[in-house]
Amino acid sequence: MDDYQKEIADLETQVEQLVEAEGDARTIAELSMQLDILKAIYARATDLFQRGRRDEGLRYGLRIQGYGDWTLDNVYAFVYERSVELEPNAHHAFVGGIKTAD
Repeated sequence: MDDYQKEIADLETQVEQLVEAEGDARTIAELSMQLDILKAIYARATDLFQRGRRDEGLRYGLRIQGYGDWTLDNVYAFVYERSVELEPNAHHAFVGGIKTAD
């Protein structure tokens, strides 16, 4: 389990505990949205990371953009920064944009 998976699992546990304790609905909704976003970013980053293992062009592209070597941390940073640049008109559009962006 990498650090990103651990962060996602910890947040899932927190949301589950709040739901079971009938915690504040707004907090649960906000944390659930954050969880969806983290899952989408992680899924996209791991997919891109795997593709880059077979594609020198992707690895080269990451390096020339200043992200360094082809590591999961660097690919995640790239995907995360691109997701922040998306127009978050709505939660689903935001997560959908992360899933389709390279």
